[in-house]
Amino acid sequence: MIYLKLFLTAVLWGGTFVAGRIVAQEVEPAAGSFLRFAVASLLLVAIIWQVEGRLPIPSRKQMIPLLLLGMTGVAAYNIFFFLGLKIIPASRASLIVATNPVFIALGSALLFKDRLTSKRIAGIALCLTGAVIVISRGDIMALLSQGVGTGETFILGCIVSWVSYSLIGRGVLKEISPLVAVAYACLIGTIILAVPAVLEGMIPALTGYSLTSWLGILFLGILGTVVAFIWYYEGIKALGPTRAAVFINFVPVSGVLLGWLILDETINISLVLGALLVIGGAWLTNR
Repeated sequence: MIYLKLFLTAVLWGGTFVAGRIVAQEVEPAAGSFLRFAVASLLLVAIIWQVEGRLPIPSRKQMIPLLLLGMTGVAAYNIFFFLGLKIIPASRASLIVATNPVFIALGSALLFKDRLTSKRIAGIALCLTGAVIVISRGDIMALLSQGVGTGETFILGCIVSWVSYSLIGRGVLKEISPLVAVAYACLIGTIILAVPAVLEGMIPALTGYSLTSWLGILFLGILGTVVAFIWYYEGIKALGPTRAAVFINFVPVSGVLLGWLILDETINISLVLGALLVIGGAWLTNR
């Protein structure tokens, strides 16, 4: 059962790119991010209250890291996420974001002196090569002459935000349970997103959103955030972080396949080659 949950977690996380692509066509970035995490925050707090009988209050020392988690992994990541998905296909975005483990490994090596083995270095090289192929659509010379596109730049902003979130969270999770840390990050991120969401005109627009957009927001908040998070940490508890992390390699695969099935996105040779290199490189890096 735990293997099935981890596999479904990867499918749900791949599905967030498809849902995000759908929502981004109608809902503004800050508004989409706010609504996603308003839903997730309410559900997470209810679950914690059910499990622990209360919502633990963090110490003053813990509040600054939690504030940074909300700013990076929730607010910044999701604004970049919706901005990018407004422009580029879900499949391409999922493959670019799949390079996260590489940059987390590099950040850990720089900040925490984690050892970079030869296999990890090879994985980083493979993953980055695949990312360049995906971003350039197979035309690396055009990338060198024209630069990175706007949509791809926003998705690269997702990577910067998530790497920051992951490295900050490494210290926070020594003192707070993952569920409580994520709940506070979601709550803080939701509060931060409220102002730009209102300024975008979210309140008068609420009644005009289509049913498809609302279903996408609910998918992102409930299944793509809360359910996937709980299942993933159940996997870590049962199998350990290394074995559970292997399933993350299915995220870009599911993102590409779901983009093709649901959004009729094109799967071309450069996408397939880039996907193989990114997934192989991420696997080597995690291993």
